[in-house]
Amino acid sequence: MNDRRWARPAIGTLMGLLLLLGVTMPGIASADDDMKLLKQRLEQMSQEMEAVQKKLEELEKKEKAKEAEIEEIDDRLNRTEMHTATDKVSFGLELRTRADTLQYKDIQVAPSMISAGLIAASPIAPADLPGLIGMLPPEAMVPEKYDATNDVILTNKFRLNMKAKVNNQLSFTGRLAAYKVFGDSSGVKVNQGSLADITLDGNTSSLPHGDTIRLERAYFNYKKDLGPVPTNFSLGRRPSTDGPPLEYQNYSLEGGSPLATIINWQFDGASYSLGLEDVTNIPGAAFKLCYGVGFEGDWGNTYSLGNQQSEVDDVHMFGIIATLFDNDETSAVLNWAHAWDITDGFTGLTVMPFIVSEDSDGNFLFEPNRGGYISRFQPSTEIGDWDAASLLLRTNLTERLDRDIDLFLSGSWSHTKPSRTSENPFYKIMGMGLLNSNGELKDRDGYMVYAGATFPMPWNARLGLEYNYGSKYWFNFTGAEDSLVGSKLAVRGHVYEGYWHQPIFNDNFFATLGVRFYDYEYTGSGNPMGEPEKIDDINSLSALNPVIDQVWNGYLSLTFRY
Repeated sequence: MNDRRWARPAIGTLMGLLLLLGVTMPGIASADDDMKLLKQRLEQMSQEMEAVQKKLEELEKKEKAKEAEIEEIDDRLNRTEMHTATDKVSFGLELRTRADTLQYKDIQVAPSMISAGLIAASPIAPADLPGLIGMLPPEAMVPEKYDATNDVILTNKFRLNMKAKVNNQLSFTGRLAAYKVFGDSSGVKVNQGSLADITLDGNTSSLPHGDTIRLERAYFNYKKDLGPVPTNFSLGRRPSTDGPPLEYQNYSLEGGSPLATIINWQFDGASYSLGLEDVTNIPGAAFKLCYGVGFEGDWGNTYSLGNQQSEVDDVHMFGIIATLFDNDETSAVLNWAHAWDITDGFTGLTVMPFIVSEDSDGNFLFEPNRGGYISRFQPSTEIGDWDAASLLLRTNLTERLDRDIDLFLSGSWSHTKPSRTSENPFYKIMGMGLLNSNGELKDRDGYMVYAGATFPMPWNARLGLEYNYGSKYWFNFTGAEDSLVGSKLAVRGHVYEGYWHQPIFNDNFFATLGVRFYDYEYTGSGNPMGEPEKIDDINSLSALNPVIDQVWNGYLSLTFRY
């Protein structure tokens, strides 16, 4: 009995403990579950954060990729826009810096007493002039002789070439140019008897006239095939300078369409050409009609709007250029030109050392230009017609001799038919007309021969040798030829030249070293006024302006062309 009494309290106690455990154990289990759940959530959040971070990094990478893509697209657009712009007009540059040395031998000029006497005796009646001259001492009629030297004269010649092509039928070509002497941009020279001393429409950018950018050429080409004959119509300021065969001495492609032997002169006009190769089966056969205006009489002159219109009309020129044969190795080109009613000058600017004028009584006045005032020249008289023709033959000997040797030969002819003497007082006092003096009106024929060769030399250089001769009555329109002395192809006499072209960076940058010798035989080279005289036989009345006998011209240049 005692054992059972002990057992009951023990069982009760055990039951209480079990009850207590039953009450407290669910709480402990619940806390563990919460901890596990919390850990799971934290791990899940951490994974989600990592995923978000990865997504952010991916988005950032995509953003950078988009930015790079946008920049690339922008660059492409810029390049496309630039390409589109340059597709409309393409540009080419040329800059030549040149040093010339000039040595003039035996220049002749009238003694100062001649000009001083004419000025002092003004006004002079035409009938009194022979008596006045007869009163001069004999030595006054003998020109003075002297030499002149310019050790070095530096020039810059700049050209900006432009091209635009709408399609295969329509295109545009232009050139802006400036040509200046170092240290001078006046644009006007003191007149010493040469057409090159006058700033004319025909030479504004071809001779040094300062830092002004001028329009050298601007024209369009419209091409159309007439069956087997390709044609081309062109209108504007013509590519009429630096024509064949000057490409050899210029180390360039052909620079213009007229042959430089008879026309090297800036002018405005038109051309119409036909390609005849397929019709004639002659390689390169072509025919071109050319038209130009050398002078506009009713614009800007004293007589343009006057109540008494002058008889000085516009000067029109017409010509043909026939390519007789051209197989890229050998060529033959014929050029003929005609000018109606050429005038005793063109409109232009110059500084005259003295002024000759005529009063209402027909007396001549000589006045010194002490102030160095600029004069605007204008023609006063139509003096006659002019014709010229030139045949140019060129060949390359590479195929025949395996040597890259170029040869050319040209023969040219000129004919002048005077109509009247000049009314310009300076010319009138001497009775000058078209290659005539003392009131004579005789037709004149002249000729010129021009030959040259270029040879391959070490270091990819080219050596050129040239010679030309013009007769007493030879006259052409080459006043825009690039020369500080004067057009060599207008010389009435002999000219010898040698030059060395040395490439430095392909054909884009090269040096040229050369020497040219002028040996004049007759006066007035390149000038249509007055009868040419043998230089050895002139008197002082023919040397009121300096008369040049011989000139040595050495030159060295660097040319950038791209």
